[in-house]
Amino acid sequence: MTETSGDGQGSIKVMVVDDHPMWRDAVARDLAESGFEVVATAGDGDQAVRRAKAAAPDVLVLDLNLPAKPGVQVCKEVVAANPALRVLVLSASGEHADVLEAVKSGATGYLLKSASTGELQDAVRRTAVGDPVFTPGLAGLVLGEYRRLASEPGPAPDTDEPRAPRLTDRETEVLRLVAKGLSYKQIAERLVISHRTVQNHVQNTLGKLQLHNRVELVRYAIERGLDDE
Repeated sequence: MTETSGDGQGSIKVMVVDDHPMWRDAVARDLAESGFEVVATAGDGDQAVRRAKAAAPDVLVLDLNLPAKPGVQVCKEVVAANPALRVLVLSASGEHADVLEAVKSGATGYLLKSASTGELQDAVRRTAVGDPVFTPGLAGLVLGEYRRLASEPGPAPDTDEPRAPRLTDRETEVLRLVAKGLSYKQIAERLVISHRTVQNHVQNTLGKLQLHNRVELVRYAIERGLDDE
């Protein structure tokens, strides 16, 4: 994205989905006033899917408890329709099951509604560039679930399956750090490369491995022991 303001917020298109009109309007107003471009809002799941496809936001700020279609289903559908779309769940629920289900559905981050306006602004900004953003305490939960999933036996390998695609040394290095739970910014600092370069390596790796999101990517890496290297 091309930055149009000093902090880049003016270039970030946001859509807000919540079934409570006062809350939805307040969040949209706060984001707009802080420099984000609010391109659409929606009050139920079906409306959210339709408007997300039409408005093409960079970040979808999504409540989970929606009429017509639950938030996790909205997340699955909008990410399937546009893999470049980032979803930041903004929910009143801190239940572990809700957090994990949202992440498995393709959400990049999960923030509780008790977050401050500043925390929300920072979360949207970070979500837009692909960083996983979680309310404190939830990141460890998600990484623990990655490890649990990776320890489970997968489907039997197909003998006709082609060999796994070769990753470059740098792609493997980035994948290893993703598996360790580092954010894209932390990876960029560790490897002394740009944030955009990290994103490009991750996208190339997803394509080569025919994976769809960070959850699948981390599971792939942990299954191969890359997080222990």
